[in-house]
Amino acid sequence: MIISVRTGDSLWYYSQLFNIPLQLILDSNPTLNPQQLVTGQSVQIPGYMATSYQIQPGDTFWQLATARNLPPDALILLNPGVNPSQLSIGQSIQLPVRVTWPVVQPLREYDYDALVSDLNRLVSVYPFLRYQTIGSTVMGKEIPEIRIGRGPKRVHINGSFHANEWITTPVLMRFINEYLLALTNMGNIRGLVMAPFYDTTTLSVVPMVNPDGVNLVIRGLPEREPFRSRVLEINRGSLDFSGWKANINGVDLNNQFPALWELEAEQGPFQPAPRDYPGTAPLTEPESQAMANLTRDSDFARVLAFHTQGKVIYWGFQGLEPPESETLVWEFARVSGYQPIRTVESYAGYKDWFIQDWRRPGFTVELGRGVNPLPLTQFEEIYQEGLGILLASLYM
Repeated sequence: MIISVRTGDSLWYYSQLFNIPLQLILDSNPTLNPQQLVTGQSVQIPGYMATSYQIQPGDTFWQLATARNLPPDALILLNPGVNPSQLSIGQSIQLPVRVTWPVVQPLREYDYDALVSDLNRLVSVYPFLRYQTIGSTVMGKEIPEIRIGRGPKRVHINGSFHANEWITTPVLMRFINEYLLALTNMGNIRGLVMAPFYDTTTLSVVPMVNPDGVNLVIRGLPEREPFRSRVLEINRGSLDFSGWKANINGVDLNNQFPALWELEAEQGPFQPAPRDYPGTAPLTEPESQAMANLTRDSDFARVLAFHTQGKVIYWGFQGLEPPESETLVWEFARVSGYQPIRTVESYAGYKDWFIQDWRRPGFTVELGRGVNPLPLTQFEEIYQEGLGILLASLYM
């Protein structure tokens, strides 16, 4: 919601007026100089939406504001061209509405369009959320990254490395929405007050690493060539893509990282496939390159890659993980009920590479149990199990 600065006002006053933490207002308006506000200047107020309203007989700003638990000044700031003492029946004004409900819609087949739609809603309501593109897919879709917070501890979380594990994306998006709601409404999640984490932690989330693959699993064959013919050939003519994990080139993005990649490549397959093919070399695919570049540039303290399925948490790689990893994984296990597994005979994964190159904690979290893609009927159970891990990644 955008208001217009009045002479003599301050961002601190707006924080008190709208009951929004001052830091969130400052971070929502990064180009403003809070010491030199200019009359008529626009200020974004996070956690609010503006809605149109037509004046009815007997309406006053005082009555309309009281009904929304706001002082009349809130309406005056939102309607700088309106004289509150001369309202006319049928006159259109803007009313501030505090957002206390989730704007993300997770219970649907969550393809790339659903992600972009929900991200746009979040950015409009929570402008302190930082949103950037880290790269593009084979088919040219932008890969978004979200950042929340300003703290020195940098935690990274991602989902949908694998196409038919797309349910991980709405899990992450629902958590992001609940976190933002708690920040702007000074609330809690599971009794844990969220406000302190904004100052101690910078949360990085790439909710959908593999948009092309996700769309293939959910929407079927792409219309564009050569992708349409290529995936049909890779899938041996079948229109059933429920077993597809790879990107649109038939490369498994979580087998693409330079962490004993050669050992993974020896296991096959040796050509593009719906799953497990590691490519001709590490980091050949634009999606894995984007994740590698993001990680190199970001100094993450820990990373969590969300996959499905199995209700397990993989936390080691070749004995290179630090002692902190074991402490973290047992807390993740406690809050989720998932089983920690230190190592398996698997290589070239994102968390493997992170552990190997940074000697910091990395985790692969396998949400839920069943046959991928897991059905939306499992979403609530999966979310509640994953929520404990997501919260622990902030407070540990």
